[in-house]
Amino acid sequence: MKWLERTELLIGKEKLEKLTRSHVLVAGLGGVGSWCAEMLVRAGIGELTIIDGDVVNPSNRNRQLPALISTEGMSKTDVMMVRLKEINSDIILHPFRHFHNGDDFEVLMTQPFNYVVDAIDSLSPKVSLIVAAMQNGRPLISSMGAGGKMAPEQVQIADISKSYHCKLARMVRKRLTKFGIKKGFDVVFSPEPVHKSAVIQTRGEQNKKTTVGTISYMPAIFGMMAASKVIRELIK
Repeated sequence: MKWLERTELLIGKEKLEKLTRSHVLVAGLGGVGSWCAEMLVRAGIGELTIIDGDVVNPSNRNRQLPALISTEGMSKTDVMMVRLKEINSDIILHPFRHFHNGDDFEVLMTQPFNYVVDAIDSLSPKVSLIVAAMQNGRPLISSMGAGGKMAPEQVQIADISKSYHCKLARMVRKRLTKFGIKKGFDVVFSPEPVHKSAVIQTRGEQNKKTTVGTISYMPAIFGMMAASKVIRELIK
C-alpha cells in the first residue's frame, strides 16, 4: 500500500502487517476519541469499531475532529466513518450510533479486540467499559480529563494506580474499587491544576453536573497519546 510507505519505512513490513491485522475499539468520538481514531487509521490499523451516540453541535467546534459548520446536527459516528474511509478505503469499520451501557459493553467485549480505547467523558458508562474490558482480558487505555488543562508538557501515560491530581481519575479509581480493580490498565492524564473559573455548573447534558472549559489542542494531544500507546503495544 503506497500510502503507508512512510510508516513501513519507520517500523518495517512485519510490524505494519501487525497493525493491518489489528482490530481496535474506540468508544467516544469527541475531542479525544475522534483524534485517536484518525491516528490509528493513519498508522494502518485495519479494523475499527467506533461508538458514539451524539451529534455534532456548535460547542464541539473548538476541539472535535468531526465538528464543522457543515456537519452540525450530523451523527459524529457517520462523519467519522466518511473521513476514515477517505484515509483508508479498505478499512473495516463497525459503527455504533448509540450510547452504550454496562450490558452493551459486556456483549461487545466478546469480540476479540486487540485493543480498547476509552474516550468516554461520562463517568458511569466509562467505568462500565473499563470493567468489561478488564474482566474480559482486553488491553485497554483510558483517557482521563483533558478539560481545564493547557500545558501539553504535563500530559503523561501511566497505570491508573499512578495517576494523580486529576479529578476524573480519582472518581474512576473510587468506582473501580467496588469491582476489585485498582490497577492493570493505562490512562492518559495530566496533573495540571484546573482553575475554578474554568468550571461552571450545568444540567441535563448526558447527566453531567459541570461543564469544563477546553482549549483546541489538549483533547487532541490526549487522543494522540492514547493512539501512540496502542500502536506501540501492538507492534511489540
